[in-house]
Amino acid sequence: MMVVDSHLDLAMNALNWNRDLRLSAHETRSLEAGMTEKGRAAGTVGFPDMRAGKVAVSSATLIARVAWPGTNVPGYRTPEIAYAHAMGQLAHYRLLEEQGDVRVLEYLADLEGHLAEWQEPVQGTPPLGFWISMEGADPIISPDQVGEWWDDGLRMVSLCHYGVSAYSHGTGMPGGLLPDAYPLLDEMAEVGMVLDVSHLADEALFQALDAFDGRVAASHHNCRALVPGDRQLTDEQIRLLVQRDAVIGAALDAWMIVPDWVKGETQPEAASMEDYVNHIDHVCQLAGNARHAAIGSDLDGGYGIEQTPHDLDTIADLQKVPDLLRRRGYSESDIGLIMHGNWLRFLRETLPE
Repeated sequence: MMVVDSHLDLAMNALNWNRDLRLSAHETRSLEAGMTEKGRAAGTVGFPDMRAGKVAVSSATLIARVAWPGTNVPGYRTPEIAYAHAMGQLAHYRLLEEQGDVRVLEYLADLEGHLAEWQEPVQGTPPLGFWISMEGADPIISPDQVGEWWDDGLRMVSLCHYGVSAYSHGTGMPGGLLPDAYPLLDEMAEVGMVLDVSHLADEALFQALDAFDGRVAASHHNCRALVPGDRQLTDEQIRLLVQRDAVIGAALDAWMIVPDWVKGETQPEAASMEDYVNHIDHVCQLAGNARHAAIGSDLDGGYGIEQTPHDLDTIADLQKVPDLLRRRGYSESDIGLIMHGNWLRFLRETLPE
């Protein structure tokens, strides 16, 4: 079954970790044998694995966080450096596009042509489709730069990552939006850019939903009712997102899947793909339908198989999700919505013509 994945830090892996995305995850693991840094020699994503798992479309991120005073997470010293690094990530995607490996989906026609090629390939292997998102808005130097980023192909933005950004408090740092967030959100709404609420601190999330009248999504979020912590969505937040016709992508980072996971200590056997599907099902139960739950794996987002469900080896194992949903009584049409249909509907409604 075709898969749409709403969060993959592909260029981060290429530029920060020197990974050739055209290699399979197993080939990259072999090249990294002996490396001890978290996530090394344990990757799950390469273009061959995405093709094997029929991940036809994904949201490919730009991520370059600034280490603002008062936050204890690493990052670049200035927004200008973050901007340059994000532009380098975008340049990497564009070069891969020139070489025929990927297709950047800026417009609705790009998406429709891409899907037609995947559904009925004429010859050879079709490219992977990427819509460009930004995780943490620090590379947007000021709100009046939104138009420039839009013209460069950026279609979805989250305001922050861990700690605090130029625009908002995020995961691990309670608080609200910062003053520059409001003109930023106005500019995003003006051009049609999607707001991704992932990583927003609770107060900031509610403020952003009140301030932003454009389309919203949660690219990679799980459910706080199942796993405590401010990185998860509460039931109230999920209901608000459903009211805004948002799509919520479920993440495969194991500490977001099962409670009491201790990073660096808990072993993958503690989590399974069945546990992952619990979060998808919870969103469906709250919504009363399957129109808002989807895939947002975040695989290789700074971790590897040491921090994923034990029965996941590569991103191709997303193909295990349909059978798990069938066992719970989900219809084929609803499974199709979760695996690809919801994000495709959302893209058709938000990509410019």
